[in-house]
Amino acid sequence: MTSRPTRVARFIDRTEAEGPGTRSALWVQGCTIRCPGCFNPHLWGTRGGRMVAPERIAADIPLDVEGLTLLGGEPFEQAEPLAELARLVQGRRQTVMTFTGYELDELRSAASPAVIGLLNHTDLLVDGRFEVDRPDTTRPWVGSTNQRFHALTARYADLVDRLTSLPDRLEIRIAPDGRVDVNGWADTASLEILFDGLRRRPRAAPPSPAGIIVDRPERRLLTRRPQPHDPRRLAAP
Repeated sequence: MTSRPTRVARFIDRTEAEGPGTRSALWVQGCTIRCPGCFNPHLWGTRGGRMVAPERIAADIPLDVEGLTLLGGEPFEQAEPLAELARLVQGRRQTVMTFTGYELDELRSAASPAVIGLLNHTDLLVDGRFEVDRPDTTRPWVGSTNQRFHALTARYADLVDRLTSLPDRLEIRIAPDGRVDVNGWADTASLEILFDGLRRRPRAAPPSPAGIIVDRPERRLLTRRPQPHDPRRLAAP
């Protein structure tokens, strides 16, 4: 029997910008927290996206990636189907990383079986609301210094102690039809340089700030620590 579906805004089967290793990433549609300065206000509303069953999503995750990262939107506002998805992923010996605007204590005190289920099937949790006036320029994957990493299983227990040694990455995918998709982290200044270059030279490589690595024509990867301008987690378009 197919499980209850989740409302999916975006899915990438392979990325190196949304957590440790090469992973799949899924952005859910809908968030009631609505942090000021959020880069993804288009993911706040519950309209949009598409309804997809956990089994279908799991089937689209390659077996050779390290795991799945859940972002949003707010994953814990769709905890029931995502808990099932996370269970399926862990059952294949892959890992689950979950981002949430709630704090871990809030989630544990909610007394919701679905919320507890998603926590039980999350290996690495990043919690806390994004605070635009507290930019984090030393750790990867998070936007503000109040946000915390919790190794909920032993899979990433050592990673939490060496976060500052890990790079941030920005991935830009350019489709054959000219569509530009962005995910990962970068400061506003770097984004402006990149997109200005794309606008001015659509058929050639744009001027690149330090740290750009061009892997292949349809994908550009930025590996650098964000500067203290305004780092945001991207789920563009």
